[in-house]
Amino acid sequence: MNPGTPSGDRRAPQTPLVTLHLWGVPRRAVPAAIARMALDGRAARAAGARFTKSLGTGDGRTFTPRDADPLHWGLLATWDDPAAAAAFEETAVPRAWSRLAHERLTVVLRPLSSRGSWSGAEPFGTPVPRRADADGPVASITRARIKTLKNPRFWRSVPPVSTDLRAVEGLRLAVGIGEAPVGLQGTFSLWTGASALKAFAYGRAAHTDVIARTPVEDWYAEELFARFAVEEISGTYRGVTP
Repeated sequence: MNPGTPSGDRRAPQTPLVTLHLWGVPRRAVPAAIARMALDGRAARAAGARFTKSLGTGDGRTFTPRDADPLHWGLLATWDDPAAAAAFEETAVPRAWSRLAHERLTVVLRPLSSRGSWSGAEPFGTPVPRRADADGPVASITRARIKTLKNPRFWRSVPPVSTDLRAVEGLRLAVGIGEAPVGLQGTFSLWTGASALKAFAYGRAAHTDVIARTPVEDWYAEELFARFAVEEISGTYRGVTP
């Protein structure tokens, strides 16, 4: 895959708009979907997006190539101008995917907190968390660039966390996302509320164990964790609207 890259201006506003599209395609359309990965980010930036990533997906159970789901593909974009984000929906990119895909999930987000970097940028700005942001559905994105020699040890740590994640009350959707089959891995998840996400992040032994081991194992060359308010969800993923 050829991921999108951030534009030259890396200065981020406090509350940009973030959109995530996930498209499901039939098996016969997989070659065409792969080809689109080289085009979508460039087109979104031309339409006004400040940061874009074309994404493959997987089930996120091991973060190895065997997780890959060739039938679902994504595009993440950060917009300083909501009108540009809305106008993008009428451009050639969504039209091309509508010809390929049998389903689409679109999630519109507002950053609540973001720590770390992605390809050297702060794609979601530096919002300051507020207590008032705890109401309503939330989403999270975790992303890491894993050091090559650390991959085997990291992979061994993932299955207990992934299994536990899917048992947590309040989880609506969890999708593995990646810019490449190996080493550039992440998760997008949707939750009923901030309390459910917090319970998983800080109240589950499998996840807190990995957090504690991270500085010791030194797995990551780069990492990011971001939390969002969910402003809008439309469409389906695997036939279901989360």
